[in-house]
Amino acid sequence: MSTTFHEDVSSTVLRRMKEGGFDFARVHPIEFYAVFPEQDRAQTAAQKFRGETINTQVFPREDGSWNLQVSKVMYATFDGIGDFEQDLEHLVEPLGGVLDGWGVTQELEGLSV
Repeated sequence: MSTTFHEDVSSTVLRRMKEGGFDFARVHPIEFYAVFPEQDRAQTAAQKFRGETINTQVFPREDGSWNLQVSKVMYATFDGIGDFEQDLEHLVEPLGGVLDGWGVTQELEGLSV
């Protein structure tokens, strides 16, 4: 996947987050995703991430491939997300993985369910 594609998607998502009132002034756990053909490759990639601001999970997908979810506590900035995506891509591609996007949960105050 091209860097330009990632930049376009990230720009659009960040713009929509801003329009929705997202709080960019504080850090958030941002989830980055990659897909692997085999569980052992996803787990190898997951083991590369250590630190108090990073959490990883590996879980199966319905199509038989494996998801790697890397959660990093950070500010939601274009450059920060782009840099981490680029680092993640360099790590997962040699293991046969491909990036599958990123996301962040927006907490809405004052809503009762």
